[in-house]
Amino acid sequence: MSAGGIAAIVAAAAFVVLVILLAALLHKVARTVDETTLAIRQVREGVVPLLNQTQQTVTQVNSQLEQLDGITKGVASITQNTAAVTSLVSATVSSPLVKIAAFSYGVRSAVRKRQDAQAVAEARQARRRSRRHARGKSDA
Repeated sequence: MSAGGIAAIVAAAAFVVLVILLAALLHKVARTVDETTLAIRQVREGVVPLLNQTQQTVTQVNSQLEQLDGITKGVASITQNTAAVTSLVSATVSSPLVKIAAFSYGVRSAVRKRQDAQAVAEARQARRRSRRHARGKSDA
């Protein structure tokens, strides 16, 4: 064996070692790619049902919002009707009530003034009588 033959054997052995290392590296990369593919598949399989459930939830929420919108419109209508009835009742009842209250206040004031005037007149008469009675005793 000549030096060139030994160099060729060493080069061939180095090449074989290099190929074995590259094969091991490629095997590890292939395993990593397989694991990544499996993980992506599992995520995709988990996301699809989740997206379907999310879509169903959004559909149900939209249905509930439509019902709530109908209820809100009904309440707004009821509120407007109540306000109209309240203002009608207020206008119908308050005017006569104000008149009745003013009239009753006037009657009470007149009665009280008459009672006061009557009490004052009775007090004057009683004072006059007591003065006459007192004069009559002093004359006797």
